Amino acid sequence: MTVERYIRIFAGFVVMLSLALGVDGSPLFVSKWFLALTAFAGFNLFQSGFTGFCLPAILLKKLGVPEGGSACSTR
Repeated sequence: MTVERYIRIFAGFVVMLSLALGVDGSPLFVSKWFLALTAFAGFNLFQSGFTGFCLPAILLKKLGVPEGGSACSTR
């Protein structure tokens, strides 16, 4: 797997988890403040699209995860 795929998986997981913990109807509801985590993940994806800066990408590269082509490419 590549850096971009790990980041997409992690961002999706954070959004789904924070929604499960922050929405009233969820059986895992804890507090509405978990919705701030959803906003934070969305903001980070938004800014990295414009600036190209992504701290998790830097950390994954230092851990030796290979950079790859587009995550939407077909094999």
